[in-house]
Amino acid sequence: MGGSEGGRVLASKHGCDHIFFIGFLGAGKSTLARNLGRMFKRRYLDTDRLVERRAGHSISYLFRNEGEASFRELETKVLESLASERSLLVSCGGGIVETPRNIELMHEMGVCVYLDGEFDDSLRQIRSLASRPDFRSREHALRLYQHRRPLYRSAADLTVDIRGRSFEDVSYICADMLLERGLL
Repeated sequence: MGGSEGGRVLASKHGCDHIFFIGFLGAGKSTLARNLGRMFKRRYLDTDRLVERRAGHSISYLFRNEGEASFRELETKVLESLASERSLLVSCGGGIVETPRNIELMHEMGVCVYLDGEFDDSLRQIRSLASRPDFRSREHALRLYQHRRPLYRSAADLTVDIRGRSFEDVSYICADMLLERGLL
């Protein structure tokens, strides 16, 4: 079907039951969260947008003027703030797995769904490379992809292979996988 389970047992979480979508930039995490939110009448959020709102600046500005470490701290605070919510579909920034505490928080609050795709496919989906702080060059982005891929795999409770699939197909595959497990 295009999905698989990671090594962790999927048990219902106490309090939160969020679904976190992780993967490299351009994988379609925001589109998937929005599509599933509309299909299942659930709220969807984007951690990058929440960080920008909290900081009052764009991610590019934060990286350039305050540094990645400052951005990652805000990202963790945003995740912590979701603990009081229920049933969210959360699109996560591509580097969220860089901070081990973020992975712990996501597992405490719900399940992680990794959208596993090819590097070149991700690049084709990106509208504005200039607005992506983790895209200094194609070579830099490729190194990030290669570095983060094992982190995504390790963090994932479920994996969806998005290679060669439309956003609509990925939405239906993911919805089926989540419904089968009683997560939607």
